[in-house]
Amino acid sequence: MPKPQTTACEPPSRVVLVMQGGGALGAFQAGVYEAMHSAGIEPDWVVGTSIGAINAALIAGNKPEHRLDCLREFWDMVSSASTSSSLWNTFGMLNLVHNMVTVTNGVPGFFKPNPSALMGTHLPVGVTQASFYSTEPLRNTLCELANFNRINAHATRLTLGAVNARSGQMRYFDSRDTALTIDHVMASGALPPAFPAVMIDGEPYWDGGIYSNTPLEVVMDDNPRQDSVIFAAQLWQQEGAVPETIAQVSSRLKDIQYASRAESHAARQQQIHHLRHIVRQLGGLLPPAVRAKPEAKALLGWGCGTVMHLLPMQAPALSGEDHTKDIDFTPAGIRARWRAGVEFAQRRIDAAPWNDPFDPMLGIVVHK
Repeated sequence: MPKPQTTACEPPSRVVLVMQGGGALGAFQAGVYEAMHSAGIEPDWVVGTSIGAINAALIAGNKPEHRLDCLREFWDMVSSASTSSSLWNTFGMLNLVHNMVTVTNGVPGFFKPNPSALMGTHLPVGVTQASFYSTEPLRNTLCELANFNRINAHATRLTLGAVNARSGQMRYFDSRDTALTIDHVMASGALPPAFPAVMIDGEPYWDGGIYSNTPLEVVMDDNPRQDSVIFAAQLWQQEGAVPETIAQVSSRLKDIQYASRAESHAARQQQIHHLRHIVRQLGGLLPPAVRAKPEAKALLGWGCGTVMHLLPMQAPALSGEDHTKDIDFTPAGIRARWRAGVEFAQRRIDAAPWNDPFDPMLGIVVHK
């Protein structure tokens, strides 16, 4: 059932927040949520991969009045070990030093060096130990900040993407269908070879971002289909300038890889949903006696009249960032990306594009 509309800026239907993976870039997603929260818009369904899964668990695993505090606590924690030496800044090497601290020491509350990695990369330690870092700190953090009893009570639906390291198949773990645990969040963020696989039901899972970093399809393929407004917090630049140096090539490669063809996925889903609307309309032209036949009902079941409004929330590129931007856990970097998320989402919410005229036959309306 559509939600009653109380203000001009409030979406008229189910609200979905979809979040990509991207390490430190995920502070942008926290900012997007802050803008939604400030506008009185709480997601009915949160979908995440990698850092998006962590943010999603913190949102779904808390009451609305506590969500921002938990997000801030997490992001303050992971940025707390960064150096702020003015000496390094004077020589223009502050980012390099920050990155070295992250690579050498890990990130508080997130990950730490794995001692077994010192024994070499060819030592058979098992899939749950074959990594450069341990994510046990993240397990402790999630235990403190996310309430999985609340998640499994279905107050807010939560879906997390991970890929099976054995089969190579993507799997979405959904609180609607199964009880979620910390392991499901850990699995969604287990980016190899930095982080180890996580075992679920006897199978090893890695970060879903290595298969599909933009988990829009799980929303658009949902059954039963439902009118929705989808806030898609996207962290990587699908479009960008032609690179001219090896460093720029490395940065551009990451952007293209982890943007995960978000635009083409949306366009393909738009085609599918348009056809669903055509099937529904054709069904209305059939005589009642034909529509009542079991075989006709089965075919007409492919049709629908739902409308999904997709709002891509594209994180802007920050001045001076490079291919290491996803490990930029500096306080300044976290603040800048969080602020960018707030400002971007505020503008989109104020515009309320879901109220604009649209062709309902589209099925999926993309508001760029």
